[in-house]
Amino acid sequence: MSTISTPSLHIDTVLSYAADANATQPGPGREPIITRSWKRCIQDYGLDPSKPAPPRFVPRQVLREHQDQADELINVARAGVEQLYRHIAELGYVILLTDNRGITVQFLGDPLDEASHRKTGLYLGADWSEDHAGTCAVGTCIKEQQPLTCHHHDHFSAHHIALTCTAVPIFNPQGQLLAVLDISALNSPPSKDSQQFALQLVKQYARMIEDAYFLRRYRESHILCFDRSREFVLINRQYLLALAGDGTLLAANTAARNLLAECGLALPERASALARQVRIQDLFDCEPDDIFSIPHASPDQVRAFRTHRQNALFFAALMEPSRQPVATLGNPAQQALCPLDELADDDPAMRKMLARAKRLCSEPLNVLLNGETGTGKERLARALHDSSNRRKAPFIAINCAAMPESLIESELFGYQPGTFTGARSKGMRGLIQQADGGTLFLDEIGDMPLHLQTRLLRVLAEQEVMPLGGEKPIKVDIRVIAASHRDLRQMIEAGQFREDLFYRLNGATLRLPPLRERADKGYLIERVFRELCEQRQRIARIRGDAMSALLGYGWPGNIRELRNALQYALATAETEEVTVNDLPDECLPSVNPRQAERPLPLQEQQGSQARDLEDTLRRHRWNVSAAARELGMSRPTLYRWMKVFGIVAPNAQD
Repeated sequence: MSTISTPSLHIDTVLSYAADANATQPGPGREPIITRSWKRCIQDYGLDPSKPAPPRFVPRQVLREHQDQADELINVARAGVEQLYRHIAELGYVILLTDNRGITVQFLGDPLDEASHRKTGLYLGADWSEDHAGTCAVGTCIKEQQPLTCHHHDHFSAHHIALTCTAVPIFNPQGQLLAVLDISALNSPPSKDSQQFALQLVKQYARMIEDAYFLRRYRESHILCFDRSREFVLINRQYLLALAGDGTLLAANTAARNLLAECGLALPERASALARQVRIQDLFDCEPDDIFSIPHASPDQVRAFRTHRQNALFFAALMEPSRQPVATLGNPAQQALCPLDELADDDPAMRKMLARAKRLCSEPLNVLLNGETGTGKERLARALHDSSNRRKAPFIAINCAAMPESLIESELFGYQPGTFTGARSKGMRGLIQQADGGTLFLDEIGDMPLHLQTRLLRVLAEQEVMPLGGEKPIKVDIRVIAASHRDLRQMIEAGQFREDLFYRLNGATLRLPPLRERADKGYLIERVFRELCEQRQRIARIRGDAMSALLGYGWPGNIRELRNALQYALATAETEEVTVNDLPDECLPSVNPRQAERPLPLQEQQGSQARDLEDTLRRHRWNVSAAARELGMSRPTLYRWMKVFGIVAPNAQD
């Protein structure tokens, strides 16, 4: 049973052990990995446990450089880090994701404990390298490249003996250290055994992040996933190998690298003509064709292979290369997707709905679209039209909720000359007549007045329209696509919508899921961002921290709100890279206090923060752009902090 030492006793223990040149065994209750680190701290780094250094935070611009270099990892790790935090938040833990130099590039913790986190260094931008922080979970994990828990007096610095920290390394597909995933707590039971479950949990999530990163990096290659169980190979994916077309192994995850080592094989660190390339037939008793035929080899798309050296049985499945992006900015020569295919990527509900839409697009049926406001009903309607046999005819859209009731009738049905005061002298063809041969899209059909519902019903039933003031109906050939965010059946029961019109419109119903429920949010963000860049004739990219915030936001306004947020970000970004600082306030993650968003040095009190901010502005003669550049942020962010602290420029006080 371990106990938390007093600082003086802890210092004496560390010094006495590290000073004993003959000590080869760890002291009671201490692991070799800890005592090896203690010796490094004194003998290699010259650290003194009696003079613990305060937490060190890298400057804001340096932090951004570290985040930029870890951009792809941060983007991939976001979901795993947030999911892990949900498991451990109530237990008082925080999460640190550091790069391979020990700089914290992502942090999740309770904002109410922010001051304590900063004081101990459990915060964004903290440097946890062993040569500065001494023995600690992150720094020692980087040195030893293995998982560990650094519990209470395992730490070198007396400044950290109240902490318990568990860290696990994350490796890139070539086996080099990429990052460290750490969970830490300010308070915990005295026994180190209390952290055993924490260690297993962090190992699990580190592996998930590592494998997700692997799949992202090699998504354009064949990936062989295999396991000792046929039932779990498609779920567990314990072993991953990326393959070239001739069967050469390009990369392996940690489990697969360990298996290769057991079989006397190792992937070269760099591909070169002199490097001995390893092929799949060196590992398994098979030929490349046996691997590439797996998707067609058996009903469950799984095939069994044995290793050469151990004759061990494995079950393998093959993930084929993902499709290439079809249209990208600056490459208009690439063939465009079908208009309906462009609306979604891999969201199951959307793919099912779009498959039905493809079957319906040329059928002589009216279609009713349902979904929350902003989910893209008009875009779906236009895609249905553009995919149909009516695509060369007009697509006419009208929003029944946005048009004054007094104008809907004349706009829809048109009028003859002299019908009413102020009318055009030659009359006007209504939107229904303009849509002849094509598609009429009626958005927010639930807001159409009842008396006009009656007239629309007649148009649909008889396929003819009577303009206001007219005496002879005009034949029209139209297909109607109607949309509403309201429950039309409830409106029928309330007497607000005609039941017969509902059945005329409801030849088929297609429902659009809200953005928060969609599995392809990343695809939508990229698609909308690309469209906005094309409109502005601008080349830009979304940095990982901004993408993480966008993916984590709930989007109550759906795709319409997403478009507005990205327009705002493009307008405020001072470079061709959109960062989290450029997003609207409402999109910023509430659970993740981000130092990079703060225009302040790392200090405890808001009073001193405000003074530092005002001093920077005064030094630059209240030039907001110059002050923002020094502070490493965008002008909108600086304006927001000026508002928070009530700082007003002298020339704006009158």
